[in-house]
Amino acid sequence: LVSVVTHLVDERRIGFLSLQEQIETNSASGKLVFHVFAALAEFERNLISERTKAGLEAARARGRLGGRKPKLQKKDIREIRALLKDGSIPVSDVARRYGVSRTTIYNHVGVVSVQNSRGD
Repeated sequence: LVSVVTHLVDERRIGFLSLQEQIETNSASGKLVFHVFAALAEFERNLISERTKAGLEAARARGRLGGRKPKLQKKDIREIRALLKDGSIPVSDVARRYGVSRTTIYNHVGVVSVQNSRGD
């Protein structure tokens, strides 16, 4: 919003009047107040960003990682590979057994050379 208003005020010579905050950009003092508020807003946004980054870095230093936990553990992946190896159990049945989608199975196990469940 600040960049849009600044563009309109400076380049197109259009005035801005805020009825609620008593800011107007038609005078030098009004422009000054507007730019001071804009600078304070940018400063606050940068402070929030710095605090967020510092918090994430501190969490990583404590061994905490972001994101969701994986649906399948290494043990599960080994079991799934063993189940799919002989081709007697369809991928959809294995996915249902572990409570995940077929896509998740393929993403973790890869395309296993399994005979198609329809016998193709």
